[in-house]
Amino acid sequence: MLLVESLTKSMSQGLSGGIEMMSDSMQGVMFCRDFIDNIRFFDNHSGYFFIYDFSCVNVAHGTQKNLQGQNLYDYQDSKGNYVIRDLVTIAEDYGSGVYEYYWNNPVTGTEEPKMAYVYKLPGIDYLIGSGVYFE
Repeated sequence: MLLVESLTKSMSQGLSGGIEMMSDSMQGVMFCRDFIDNIRFFDNHSGYFFIYDFSCVNVAHGTQKNLQGQNLYDYQDSKGNYVIRDLVTIAEDYGSGVYEYYWNNPVTGTEEPKMAYVYKLPGIDYLIGSGVYFE
């Protein structure tokens, strides 16, 4: 998890600096999508990044492009956790943190337990996150 934490923190700083140079919000969104689009890590390529704004709208997702632009405020995993709300709360209240939930693993195609690390982008009401599947 330390690797994921370090990668996520570095990505938040890089994204924040890039977004600040954009002239409008849509350019910032496109920058985020392009920035994380091809980044994968771990031997099985299950590591990827996701970005949400503090209204629970998906700004960018490394593997599930269909989520981009969607408001996932009411999204619940199979255990009833309001995943995106909880991730936003962690970023808003603490700046960063760890959260356990269930999510569809892009490698296996099934919902699996996951531990994610989220980090608030400095100066922007966005969070970036990544995580590790337990199975």
